[in-house]
Amino acid sequence: MKKLTHLDDTGAARMVDIGEKPETDRRAIARGLLRVSPETVALVREGKTKKGDVIAAARIAGIMAAKKTSELIPLAHPLPLTHLAVDVELTGEGLAIQALAATTGPTGVEMEALTAVAVAGLTLYDMLKSVERGARLTDIRLVEKTGGKTGTYTAE
Repeated sequence: MKKLTHLDDTGAARMVDIGEKPETDRRAIARGLLRVSPETVALVREGKTKKGDVIAAARIAGIMAAKKTSELIPLAHPLPLTHLAVDVELTGEGLAIQALAATTGPTGVEMEALTAVAVAGLTLYDMLKSVERGARLTDIRLVEKTGGKTGTYTAE
């Protein structure tokens, strides 16, 4: 059974010491979905939302959030991101969000990618709630991770 790295021998939360870990190229991809009606998707597609370009706002919000991950997640290390991209695609189920985060360092960028997706989704919800309060942010998950001691992880 694997040991939780953020707990010490007494079970107390701690920040993992990454001082001796080698720097490697690391990358993570996360995804999520804001579930909305086809009518709301059409409003976004046609650019008829009251708050303007909701996708551009979500992209920027996701990037900004990823850069602040260590301030939001208590035991996350601050990382120098070398790349961060947030994409939003209109689908039959709603607005699919994907974030790709990259760095060269001693620890991974999974939390940055996940944070980007979550905040991009919350931004979309905020900008679309006037037309669909029942929108649901779902399925936020890590789908790929590369680099580091554990190597590659792919969920899909």
